[in-house]
Amino acid sequence: MIGYVTLGTNDLQKAAKFYDALAKELGTGRMMENDKFIAYGTPGGGAGIGIAMPHDGRPATIGNGVMVALAAKDRAQVDRIHQCALANGGTCEGKPGQRFEGFYAAYFRDLDGNKLNAFVMEQT
Repeated sequence: MIGYVTLGTNDLQKAAKFYDALAKELGTGRMMENDKFIAYGTPGGGAGIGIAMPHDGRPATIGNGVMVALAAKDRAQVDRIHQCALANGGTCEGKPGQRFEGFYAAYFRDLDGNKLNAFVMEQT
């Protein structure tokens, strides 16, 4: 149902380095870009993520209660994504761990304060 999610940034090049590192760990890369927008994902694949300078020219701000969840293949990848986010300037919002039965996740914020998580749903 979801095609892609876009998050605002105030520094596209700085944000691109952060998201390039996450995309690499997730096995994907940039699929479309211009001077104000970069989209990550695989054409014909699952939902993608975009980062963009706000179209209205005003500063990007974070949404309270908004979060983007990145599907990982296993717990080890959840851990690596979280480490990658922190190593590239992100901040921890919740260390990797089991949140409830069958759901393992880690939470972090990007350089602009947007909240993301990496998660895996496991068979119980």
